[in-house]
Amino acid sequence: MHDPRTRRRDEQAEAASWPDLADNPFRADRDRIVVSPFFARLGGVTQVVSAAGSGLLHNRLTHSLKVAQVARAISDRLLAAPDGAELIGKLGGLEPDVAEAAALAHDLGHPPFGHLGEQVLDRIARHRFGLADGFEGNAQTFRILTTTDVRGPSAVGLDLTAAVRAAVLKYPWARLHRPDPHPATMPNPPRGAAEPPGAPGTGSAKFSAYSTELDDVVQAREPYAGVIEPWQQTVEASVMDTADDIAYAIHDIQDFHRIGVLQHAPVATELGQWLANALELAGLDDATLAAQTRRPGRSLELLRRRMHVRDAWVVDDDAFADAVSRVRTELVDGLLARGFDGSIEAEQAIAAFSARWTSRLVGGVVVLESPTTRSGHVTLRTAQWHEVQVLKFVHRTFVLLRPELALHQRGQASLVTTLVDALDAWLGDRDEESRLPRRLHDLVELAHAEFTDLAANAPELLVGATGEQVTGADAIRSLARGRAVIDFVSSLTDRQAVSLLDALSGRSSQPWSDSFVL
Repeated sequence: MHDPRTRRRDEQAEAASWPDLADNPFRADRDRIVVSPFFARLGGVTQVVSAAGSGLLHNRLTHSLKVAQVARAISDRLLAAPDGAELIGKLGGLEPDVAEAAALAHDLGHPPFGHLGEQVLDRIARHRFGLADGFEGNAQTFRILTTTDVRGPSAVGLDLTAAVRAAVLKYPWARLHRPDPHPATMPNPPRGAAEPPGAPGTGSAKFSAYSTELDDVVQAREPYAGVIEPWQQTVEASVMDTADDIAYAIHDIQDFHRIGVLQHAPVATELGQWLANALELAGLDDATLAAQTRRPGRSLELLRRRMHVRDAWVVDDDAFADAVSRVRTELVDGLLARGFDGSIEAEQAIAAFSARWTSRLVGGVVVLESPTTRSGHVTLRTAQWHEVQVLKFVHRTFVLLRPELALHQRGQASLVTTLVDALDAWLGDRDEESRLPRRLHDLVELAHAEFTDLAANAPELLVGATGEQVTGADAIRSLARGRAVIDFVSSLTDRQAVSLLDALSGRSSQPWSDSFVL
């Protein structure tokens, strides 16, 4: 009762009577997240490519479930380690239920079509609607949990405990304003805190809260004041972040092996050529290497050099070579060499690969009392850290950079842009205002109240995308309208986005309805 980590935002509403199935407040938070419609919709949201009902590819829901599984395993392992609980206690504590709840919630803010949709909505939010915060999936997650979901007792967010809200803050800062000084100004900024290359003045590339939710950030982080740095993840957030990396590194590779996209020959050639010619490749100057990126081994050498620039605190050339060798043995000579034909043997090979790697990576997790700014308190040992980087390299190089995927994603980007245009036009049609989807209407009112409150109480936070101060009722209404459209579109599944645009474009012959949206 007196633990500040259990504090909820709306204690009066909570005290009135809100029936949770669990007495443990952290377990109750986990339950509130699982029954949220925002969690259910993740089954229809792209992980890498749209699953379209296929059982062969992960979606955001199955990904979140695996991250939660790994987060709980990491928590149990760390707490069972000699002296682990004592060190963790000094850093603010670790409850497995909190880490699991944060893992289940971490992708709630992902829009239709995954990271592609995130990039498109951010560009539209900033350039069209003048929203300085733009759009960011992690910040949208925090907004859902604290503001736009209505399953909590006060109908504003889920009213989660401070510990769970803090654990969701993977990047515990705003894009531009908080904390002060902002971590982007640090000599070696935390991951995500620096501005995107080629976009000066736009703020951090990654962040976990919009200006409208900063009061919730402050309250959630109060129990950790003086315990961890303002820009540092809590231990439970760091567990969630590490679990996300582990799950992502493994299951996306097995997905694309299963559907025949990840082929043995190109992966074997890239890794094999780097291992055979590592010294020669290391001697090439940067310009020559960049000009030869299509030749085998060169892309992997570029990765090694980027790691030296970004993560000098952990990078080690011997560990990198060992990681490449292990991935070649386990992935190339093992899993990919067999191919996938849908047989029991092929499925067993995938299951064994996943189990071995998950166990190895979870076994490499450690707690650091004084980590570098580029790491959380929970991280991987040097060997496993390099292995994750190599696995993610294989996924990026041989899946994400394929021209076929780019073609598919350009169409999705066009769809999201057109959908935003159509909804914005509907909002501007006074003759049709009374027939707006109720949820969109409510989101406009919510955003208007939030921006009006900022104008009255924290006007320094109410700035446009170019940094100018926003004043006046019309400007506030414009920002509110933009945020509402972004909130609405980002809450759709892939299929809902397609169907809604078909209806708005006159391509659907049937009245389109979906109770969650309309």
